[in-house]
Order: sequence, then structure tokens, then C-alpha cells
Amino acid sequence: MRNPIRQAVLLLLPAAALLQAQAPVVSIDDQGIADHANCSFFGEKRDKIVAGGKYALSSNNASFMTVEVANRLAPVEYFVPGGSRTYSQQQLDQRGTIDRNLFGEMQKAGVTPADRTNDFEYMRRVTLDLTGRIPDPLRVQSFLADTRTNKRELLVDELLAKPEWTDKWAMYFGDLLKIVSRNAQIPRYPEGVSAFQKWIRDSLTSNKPYNQMATELITATGTDSYTQGDLNFIVGGVVTGGPQQDIWDSQAVLISSTFLGISHLNCLLCHNGRGHLDTLSVWGRSTTRQQAWGMSSFMAKTLASRTNVDPASNNPPYYWAVNEDPRFRTDYPLNTTTGNRPARQPIGTQSTIAPLYMFSGRGAKPGENYRVAFAREVTTDFQFSRAAVNYMWSQFFGKGIVEPVDGFDPARLDPNNPPPQGWAIQPTNPQLLTELAQDFINSKYNLKGLMKQIVTSDAYQLSSRYNGTWDASWEKLFARKFVRRLWGEEIHDAVVQSSGLLPAYNLQRYYPNSSATENWAMRSPETVATPDNNGAVSLFLDSFLRGNRDDEDRQPDGSISQSLSLMNDAFVMTRIRGTGNGNLLLVKNLSLADDPLINTLFLNVLSRYPTPAEMTASQAQLKTGTRTQAAEDLLWSLYNKVDFIFNY
Repeated sequence: MRNPIRQAVLLLLPAAALLQAQAPVVSIDDQGIADHANCSFFGEKRDKIVAGGKYALSSNNASFMTVEVANRLAPVEYFVPGGSRTYSQQQLDQRGTIDRNLFGEMQKAGVTPADRTNDFEYMRRVTLDLTGRIPDPLRVQSFLADTRTNKRELLVDELLAKPEWTDKWAMYFGDLLKIVSRNAQIPRYPEGVSAFQKWIRDSLTSNKPYNQMATELITATGTDSYTQGDLNFIVGGVVTGGPQQDIWDSQAVLISSTFLGISHLNCLLCHNGRGHLDTLSVWGRSTTRQQAWGMSSFMAKTLASRTNVDPASNNPPYYWAVNEDPRFRTDYPLNTTTGNRPARQPIGTQSTIAPLYMFSGRGAKPGENYRVAFAREVTTDFQFSRAAVNYMWSQFFGKGIVEPVDGFDPARLDPNNPPPQGWAIQPTNPQLLTELAQDFINSKYNLKGLMKQIVTSDAYQLSSRYNGTWDASWEKLFARKFVRRLWGEEIHDAVVQSSGLLPAYNLQRYYPNSSATENWAMRSPETVATPDNNGAVSLFLDSFLRGNRDDEDRQPDGSISQSLSLMNDAFVMTRIRGTGNGNLLLVKNLSLADDPLINTLFLNVLSRYPTPAEMTASQAQLKTGTRTQAAEDLLWSLYNKVDFIFNY
């Protein structure tokens, strides 16, 4: 283990402890020092305001920048003048959907929101959130020097156009759609994973409307899931060990939970809600199994079948076909006594269930393909848009307007039609959720447009720090930005990018006839087996709880193993060297004088310059032992600082 810098400003804390930290409470003492005494995120005495209301920051070339403090005592490196956070009703009415609703609710509650975050933090925050990468150091400098009032909006446009945006959101939708070669039920194999991943990437690159993406996945028909990627969504609903109805039920649940955010359908396909969902869902407790069968019946003409042997090569490719099967001549039949769910038996003289969308009361039109009808009902349901914006909100704000994001209760969404006594309205801000969903519909389901609307809002640009005493009950108001721990893939790529040493992972598992390699974890075709085929880097990523897209969801929690990975894993240790590979950050910059070297390391790793206290500690560190060893220790400490693994 390397020797950490001993000054408190670079104190290393286990990630598990970080996630238990209270919200930062900041005060300014009579020396102009920002005191974060109770904050385990950032430590004590972090920032200093110098005389005359200016703050000196060393730049890469050892010249100095000055930042006006606007006659206000605040942590200046992180301070951006934001003006009053109290608005007249007229001013609120003129704001966008997000800010009008959020700041209006804060004002009603008498809660003062956090200050606006500064340019350093905003650039790192939005770059990670949109692209999964940390900012390029030169782009950070040009952004800071940009004096245009709309530079943040222009930055967002720039990021949305980058191929890295596709990488990040292909990974996200890979999680949502559960793109994995093996799960607990059936194999899709690497070729199917690659085809599905390509379909997602192509859809995102072309900015395909989200309702069109959903329609294509629900209605996909074809003979080879290895070449037609969208077939793999329906294939993902195949289960084994039971009758065909088990598969149709599973596919209906997959569609409902993914596109409507309603996972309780899974329960209802085993039994009536009464007696099972009484304490969980007002809607669920009054819904019957027969109604749930009406949803599954939209799948009752569909067969997903696997080809075990390729007649031409006599090899087992295991690709899937998804078609309407003429053998299924009836609607959903009530004729089972075995399988993964309780028996399905006739209700009186009724032995089949016709497709019926339970939220509209509509079924298929005469002669209409059942899945086409299902896709139409799902994507024109207002809940489809509501679920989509809630998914996105959760990604950018750290928690959904409704939690859990797939736990919507349709009977608790409308304040004008309140639930029974003893039940609360589910969204923390119902009006915001409704208006944002309508905005998404009006944009013709434009995902990039929704993301831009979110990240250019004033609410998204609030600081994660709070000047005063934070009350946990204010979380529902989103009165400050919540920090999030980076995904494992984001940490991997941040280390790779900042260190300058790119890996070359063999992708032959996914592309057998290719010699392709990959440098970035965020472009990995799947998460179960990483590009290095379950090697050491896969274990590094696993420590950050990336999930398996089957029975383990991605988790934001911390753990001791994460801290140990950052402190000792060869993936990190080989990238802090000051000798050897000429692409390494330290090898390229070790000849710089102390201050420019320190600035270069901070800017590359943390996307900001050091504070005065950090500069002093770093200067002292470079005087210990040999310069190469001291510089390696300094770089190692930056990878282990909390603001490297958190997006704040």
C-alpha cells in the first residue's frame, strides 16, 4: 500500500463511511475560512477567501486566475453568484416546468435552496451524467474562460452530440432492458447480446423517439436474434419449466415494468391483489388475476423459439425467432395445472381470456396483430411518458419523483383524485411529474430533449452543499443536488482517461470473426462478462456493484472492497507510475515544476485546481523522498479522494 498524504485535506475515507455522511453544513469563520467541521465528504477548513474579495488559483502554466467574490463570504472556488432564490408568482410562472414547480414548492415550504454550483462542478457533473466521462482538462480551461452567459447550455448541446453520450446511455438502456447473454432462465449468448446492443446504439445515435423504440421492441418479429437485435427483448421474457402461458405472463410483466414502471403485475398474474398487495398498492389490491390475464393475452399469439442446430454448419448457434404462431388459435387459455404460477382454470364457462388493456379497457381491433395493439396501448398511455421521465429524473437527480422507479401505484398519482384515507399521494411533486410527462409527449418523446430540459434547469445546477442546517424532510423538494457514487464503468474510464494509459480488451467473445479490441468499459457489450472476459478488471468493476442485469440491479452503495480496489488494485497501481510507458500522465509531466505539476494532476483527475490547503499539502508531499515516488503518492491520493469517486 502506498503512503497517503497525511494532511487532513487529503484524508482518505472508506466509501462505506462516505455514504453515511450527513449533508455538508458550512459556516464561515472570522478568517474567511469555510468550515465543514461535520462533513465527512470534504473535511475541515476547505476553502479560503483572500483579502479584497478575490481568490488566487494557480493555473497549469503557473500564472494566476482571480475570481470575484462579489463582496460575499462563501467558499469562493465553489461559489457562483446566483441571486435571490425567492420569486414572485409572476417570476415563477415565467420559469420552465422544472424550476417553476420545484422552486414554487420550496417557497411554499419556506425552504431556501442551495446556492448555484460553480463552473468546475457543473462541468464535471454534467459531463459525467451525460457521457459517463470526466471532462478533458483543456476543455475545462476553455469553459472557465468562456464569458458567454449561455455557455452551460452550449456545453450541454456539445455533450449530447458526442459519441460518448451514446456509450453512456446504451449502457443505461442495456441495464433497463436487461441485455445479458445468460440469465436465470434462458441463454441469449454473446451474438444476441451484441445484436441487441447494436440496435440500442443505432436507436440512440439516430435519436429515435422513445415511443418508437418501445413499439419496435414490443412488436419485433423475425427469424434470427443474432442479426436482428430487437428480437432479444421479447426473448428475454422466455421462462422454462412450465406451459406457454408462463412465457406470455413473463413477457407481459417485462413490458409493464420496463415501459410503465408497474412491477406489481407480476404478483397479480399469480393471484388477485386483495390479501396480497393491501399494504403496497391501492390499485393493486383492487385488481384481479383475470384483469392481469387480459394483459398477458396480448402475447397469446406469439412464439419465441430457439434454433438449436444450424443445418448448414451443423453447429449449435442457439439464435431465436419471434413470430406469431398459427398453432395458437385461441386467446389466453385457462387450462394449466403445472408450471411456475398457480393453476389457470376456467371461470364458469369462460375458458379463454381476450386481450384487454386494463388501463383503457381497449383490446385489439378486428384482425389486428395483438402485439401491435399492445404497443399502441402502452405507448399512448400517459403512464408510459410518466414512467420514462421518472426514470430519467432518477438518473440525474439521484432519486425519482416516484420511488422505487418501477413501483408506480396508478391509484395514487392524482391529487385531484386522492387515494383512500391512510394513503399518501405517491409522487413527491405530482404537478412536476405530470407537466414533465406532457412536455415529453409534446417533444415527440425526444430523449435528448428531455435530458437537456433537466440538466439546464436551475434545480439541476444547485450545489450539493447547503449553507445552513439541512433537514432530511427537504429531500422531496430537491432543494440541493444529491451526490452519487460513480458507476464502476465511469470509475474505470476516469482512471483510464486521466492516467493516459488505455487498455486493449479482446472482444472476440462477442465478435468471433473479428480482432476488435476495446479501451473503455462504458462501451462494453454487456456487464456480466466485461471486455477482459471475467479477468481482474471485471472484479474491479464488480466491487462497485454494477449488477448482472438479471437478478442483481446496479447499486450505488459503498463498501470496503471499493476502497481497497482504489488503493491496491493493479488496474490503478499501474497507472500512477512515474516511469515506463510514455503515455502515462506522470511520465509526461514529471519534469514540470512543483506547482504546475500539482495543477496538472488535479485538473486531469479531479477536473479542478487545488484549493490553497491542498496546494500546500501537495507541495509538502513533493518534498518527501524521491520526487518520482512522492509524485506517485500524490497521484495515488487523488484517485482515492472522495471527490474522485462521487459526482457532486
